[in-house]
Amino acid sequence: MEEAKVVEAKDGTISVATAFSGYQEAIQDKDHEFVTKAVEEAYKGVDNGDGGPFGAVVVRNNEVVVSCHNMVLKHTDPTAHAEVTAIREACKKLNQIELSDCEIYTSCEPCPMCFGAIHLSRIKRLVYGAKAEAAIAIGFDDFIADALRGTGFYQKASMEIKMADGNGAIAAEQVFEKTKAKFQMY
Repeated sequence: MEEAKVVEAKDGTISVATAFSGYQEAIQDKDHEFVTKAVEEAYKGVDNGDGGPFGAVVVRNNEVVVSCHNMVLKHTDPTAHAEVTAIREACKKLNQIELSDCEIYTSCEPCPMCFGAIHLSRIKRLVYGAKAEAAIAIGFDDFIADALRGTGFYQKASMEIKMADGNGAIAAEQVFEKTKAKFQMY
């Protein structure tokens, strides 16, 4: 196959293109198939009362590893977003914490937490359906909008955010130094 090149669209999205005829069409068909599956998961989650209208599919070698939806209400867990749930399940199923040979397809542009989980799991490719503004328009968190606008700063009037000082800070920093040999894989 010919060498791929990165193409940036006017809206800032980035895609990979190649001169090989039919390649882009095959990618688009695959993307459509898996995003459609993520959308189906989103409907399933809403129909079951499990959580908001979000779905995610983790794929490896063009095979679905897991297909999940938002489980926030079912598990009473604000972190049980579709993407996080899919990453957790894929890691369990594959018995590994790094998903660098996987792709994730989501029904909606991921929130900052989910994007962080995608990044930490080393997933090599993300394809999403709807823009986050679609979720924001029906009432999902404003902090998503702030993060997407580039502020990346979440403040809540009722929450104080402060770094510990003194012995608390020293003890917290020492845990990294004292355990670094166990985590050389990172």
